[in-house]
Amino acid sequence: MHTLLLCGGSGQRLWPLSNPIRSKMFLELLPAPDGGLESMIGRVCRQLSGQGLGESALFITHQDQTGLTKRYTKDCYPVIGEPWKRGTFTAAALGSLHLHSTGKAKLNDTICVAPADMFADDNFFGHFHTFPEVLKASQADIVLLGTRPTYPSDQYGYILPGDAASMEYTSVNRFEEKPDSARAKLLIQQNALWNCGVFAFSLQFMLSYLKQIGLPVDFDEFVALYPHLPIRSFDKEVVERTGKLAVIRHEGDWRDLGSWDTLTEQLRDPIVGKGGTLGETINTHIINELDVPLYVIGVSNIVAIASPDGVLIANKVQANGIKEIIGSHSMTPVYGETQWGSYCILDTTDNDEDIIVTLKLTILPNHKTQELCSKYSNKIWTVVAGSGELILDGLVHPARVGDIFTVAKGVIHEIRAFTAMEWIEVRMGNGSINEAIYSG
Repeated sequence: MHTLLLCGGSGQRLWPLSNPIRSKMFLELLPAPDGGLESMIGRVCRQLSGQGLGESALFITHQDQTGLTKRYTKDCYPVIGEPWKRGTFTAAALGSLHLHSTGKAKLNDTICVAPADMFADDNFFGHFHTFPEVLKASQADIVLLGTRPTYPSDQYGYILPGDAASMEYTSVNRFEEKPDSARAKLLIQQNALWNCGVFAFSLQFMLSYLKQIGLPVDFDEFVALYPHLPIRSFDKEVVERTGKLAVIRHEGDWRDLGSWDTLTEQLRDPIVGKGGTLGETINTHIINELDVPLYVIGVSNIVAIASPDGVLIANKVQANGIKEIIGSHSMTPVYGETQWGSYCILDTTDNDEDIIVTLKLTILPNHKTQELCSKYSNKIWTVVAGSGELILDGLVHPARVGDIFTVAKGVIHEIRAFTAMEWIEVRMGNGSINEAIYSG
């Protein structure tokens, strides 16, 4: 069996910590077994490994986040990048064709598609081992994983199961996507399950489906079509159009940590970062990534979240409304993470002659930036912490605290860090604002 982990998201629901560059799955906020903190994707990797599924895993993300995904999976898993975001069906097809083209999967092999930001107990992943057997026994084209609802949520899709065919699975009658709370309550009375977004099918099924809708099964040809493909979800495109379906019921813990209300329920401490509370602040959480303190006095049931991208103060139940605000404004992320570290835009100034962008770069020990060449701006770099080296047009220059370097337009350059390093970068040029900051 092969497990495709889909990494996506627009970075809106957990703003200002998440953004289009740093998705929610990379936020290191969850309690880890060693007493530290881990990200959603790190937690999933640990659970996959614990269930013996690590060797079968393939992560699929947007090409701009391949390096970041490798960093948070500790470079232990293969990662492929989509040239454009085209929905869960297209990503699942890309992963399936990759396995097919490389000879890693045979036609009768089982492909399991799952989100990389799942939050469930370890037994949830144990169900993955049963997919091949259930596909064969049920003669279904697709097997899903569902869980018993704990309340009538209007944020999840629901699976209406049929009669139990065995102790392991049941048939599927139909689906309802995100009903209102009253309808969800009725569905629960009919033994409906929450749809966990996990699907299993044979490689042959995916290849046949692609041919049926007129898409190529050659990997390179499929990638070449990416700019012209519509956005398709696996649920709408495949599952709801497929007659032979079965569902496995998970009786343990599963939830979507896609809101501040659900995420803060899992935090070990109510205050993360600088700040504090005073007075009656029941069920209030502070998460502060800034160097300035954030305090809440006498207000309960709220989140106070601060990052370089902004500040959010919201009632927990209504915090999802941030999606409407973010969606109606064009907001360029100030903070970003990469495979080698992170960056933060400190200031942008337009003096009529040049646009000057000031950034702070943080580079992890024994990491290096990608090889760069600025077309529109000159750079001035000042080392403020750590040690390493700067390579300019192939020449190596030692870099220590206090060193200042000038990089002219057109010069190929990269930074290598021996220890954790911090650099202040000043970009100057007419095209500075339009030039990509850093990616990967």
